[in-house]
Amino acid sequence: MEDKELKERLIKLIEPYVRNEDALAKIDESTEFIKDLNVNSSRLVDIILSLEDDFDISISDEEAEKLMTVGDVINLLKDKKG
Repeated sequence: MEDKELKERLIKLIEPYVRNEDALAKIDESTEFIKDLNVNSSRLVDIILSLEDDFDISISDEEAEKLMTVGDVINLLKDKKG
């Protein structure tokens, strides 16, 4: 799966949880969920659960702790989906 396609799917998935619409419109791989998109930690857990469902993968607690940016998620998805 291409980075662009992963990013588009990710944006659709996180949109309901984002509090900063301006940052969402300018999202790139360095965008941070908590700092830039104003996603709180409980919403971040919801995003991780949604990622698991949507992409049919399992994300360990250790992996989840490292998901700070959009790029982190894209890299994890690429690794998981091969």
